[in-house]
Amino acid sequence: IFLAQLCTISTKFGFRSLGQTCTSAEGMNAAVRATVRVGLYTGAKVYFVHEGYQGLVDGADNIRLATWESVSMMLQLGGTVIGSARSKDFRTREGRMKAAGNLVKLGITNLCVIGGDGSLTGANEFRTEWSGLLADLVKAGKITNEEAKKSSHLNIVGMVGSIDNDFCGTDMTIGTDSALHRIIEVVDAITTTAQSHQRTFILEVMGRHCGYLALVTAQACGADWVFIPEMPPDEGWEDHLCRRLANQRARGSRLNVIIVAEGAMSRAGQPITSEQIKKLVTDRLGFDTRTTVLGHVQRGGTPSAFDRILGSRMGVEAVMALLEATPDTPACVVSLSGNLAVRLPLMECVQVTKDVTAAMSQGRFDEAIKLRGKSFENNWNTYKLLAHINPPDVKSNINVALLNIGAPCAGMNAAVRSAVRMGIIQGHNMLAVHDGFDGLAEGQIEPITWTSVSGWTGKGGSMLGTKRTLPGKLLEEISQNIAKFNIHALVIIGGFEAYVGGLELVQAREKYEEICIPIVVIPATVSNNVPGSDFSIGADTALNTITSTCDRIKQSAAGTKRRVFIVETMGGYCGYLATMAGLAAGADAAYIFEEKFGIRDLETNVEHLVEKMKTTVKRGLILRNESCNSNYTTDFIFNLYSEEGKGIFDCRKNVLGHMQQGGTPTPFDRNFGTKMGAKSVLWLTEKLKECYRHGRIFANTPDSACVLGMKKRALTFQPLADLKSDTDFEHRIPKSQWWLKIRPIMKILAKYDIKLDTSEHADIEHVIKKRGPLGK
Repeated sequence: IFLAQLCTISTKFGFRSLGQTCTSAEGMNAAVRATVRVGLYTGAKVYFVHEGYQGLVDGADNIRLATWESVSMMLQLGGTVIGSARSKDFRTREGRMKAAGNLVKLGITNLCVIGGDGSLTGANEFRTEWSGLLADLVKAGKITNEEAKKSSHLNIVGMVGSIDNDFCGTDMTIGTDSALHRIIEVVDAITTTAQSHQRTFILEVMGRHCGYLALVTAQACGADWVFIPEMPPDEGWEDHLCRRLANQRARGSRLNVIIVAEGAMSRAGQPITSEQIKKLVTDRLGFDTRTTVLGHVQRGGTPSAFDRILGSRMGVEAVMALLEATPDTPACVVSLSGNLAVRLPLMECVQVTKDVTAAMSQGRFDEAIKLRGKSFENNWNTYKLLAHINPPDVKSNINVALLNIGAPCAGMNAAVRSAVRMGIIQGHNMLAVHDGFDGLAEGQIEPITWTSVSGWTGKGGSMLGTKRTLPGKLLEEISQNIAKFNIHALVIIGGFEAYVGGLELVQAREKYEEICIPIVVIPATVSNNVPGSDFSIGADTALNTITSTCDRIKQSAAGTKRRVFIVETMGGYCGYLATMAGLAAGADAAYIFEEKFGIRDLETNVEHLVEKMKTTVKRGLILRNESCNSNYTTDFIFNLYSEEGKGIFDCRKNVLGHMQQGGTPTPFDRNFGTKMGAKSVLWLTEKLKECYRHGRIFANTPDSACVLGMKKRALTFQPLADLKSDTDFEHRIPKSQWWLKIRPIMKILAKYDIKLDTSEHADIEHVIKKRGPLGK
């Protein structure tokens, strides 16, 4: 048992079969911190291996015991604080023998490796050779038979750290989301100058063998063209590109944006460079053209909230995988599928990743896209549809109206843009309703075109205007305007009011035949409290705002030790923002409505902070959801902590307020909104065909009014009526919320002695079986 609880943590990029340079990614420190703290929590000894595989070979001071305090204040740091290096020595058997000897001497039989496919392949090779390496070490007299017996097998678990998101089997690798943040910051800045001067900008992003960054960036900024290695442009692309850019200018666009992955190539396998594209555009069109190569800017900076939470969750899962491992357990990699932590056999993932490269080199590009996974394929298909106007020859004579309901949030406009463009592609007439249900009742309805939504993806708030008014008292006027404007379907984008409003419209179908039309609700609220979806558009942007503010608040105490900050977050009665921001910012506690607390809990938290002030970490962060308790207000908690901490620590409080609803959308919210908007209109198109009877649309079945939401691993449509039983209408939250299960992680990482529920641990799944005939 003792041996099974020993584990070593190291970030390793040195062993790359393709000879790529060693790299680091934002979010690795969150993974290191979580692995260390959960390892210590389980009673394990945890060691750092500095400088990757080279540190493993060299041993000595490169392998050091980790402590709880040694991983404090790491969350907001980019890169990896324990170093990463390429290692020629580890490529040789002699080097791996030295590494094995160093591990055996310290009694280490569990290895956690954070890296790319080359690093993880090296780890698996090390594990496969382990018995032979030990035998050679015994023969050479470097270790005793007893030591070899105690370390008879080596367990390996991997976490993928790569900004390229080039590892098959996981939706997102650690560092990808942060890299997208860096890219989008640059794109937004460049867009403003490009519009001012009517310029064409060509941006080159990383991605030597994988076009994920380029593809998602193109989707998130509405780029005119994207070059990715998985799908080279068709022959004659030069003419097509120039024609497209000229058409955009003719429609009144003042800028053109082209995104190029560094590994972009032609069908003939020749590189396509940003300079080559610039020369083409300048020579053929005479446009003022500039190129920007982002380079290593993408690897640096502060990790996003998503990467911190991903790294933390992966770190916890990695320790659980090591502790549950047996000699027969294959080396696994912990990864993300939807919002689930999953374990996949390491070499299966590596094999599929290699299959993608092989498919690209052999010209099987459609297969390469499919092998990248469903998420990549969906992104590609959505981008292709929305980037350029290509309406059908025959109009559908269908009118689809869009409206925003509730408080504004970042990402709403991305959903409107994609819904409008997808509708036009389907041949529908798209109608914009201003100011929510009030606008629908007052007839504030007008056609919305392809070009009128240009540039909306990156805009915060609601361009259509939004109000909290529910339709219940306006049904007469609403039904009249639905008939007057001949509206055949409704897309409602908003928060809990959008959900309740949708329900009221469904109930009104009995009285008003005009409302018997297909309806889809797209959750968009910072509170993330809409039943039927694990995530809402806008929540990620708010979460990043809170996290970055908490970083600044904590940093402000760097010169003033022994200080505790009380920070109030939005969310209504939903504790999602407080919980996730607590995990991302390293909070000591997060008070939420869903988890009842009393004076004894507050007392425990104060005592915990008193003990914390005795260590080298003399800062505290407490988050409080705005409606967690009507009596234990932010002022009450501030006063309590101030009184009880007298002479030990002082307190400060911050109410973040409406800054959480503003700002430009994060890459996640832009991408998520784009996918949701497009999928909603495709669903409505099919539903309209089903509901067409006797020359008119008539929809009154429960499944003709749905919420489109992300549930675990997929976007699903659920009838509004079916979700009523899972709704707490008084407190405006779903009765079951997935994120409550990861709250214990935050408490364990803050050093609370609680029980971690492992009843829902992830079993090893398989990735190869998902490939179908293409992968055979």
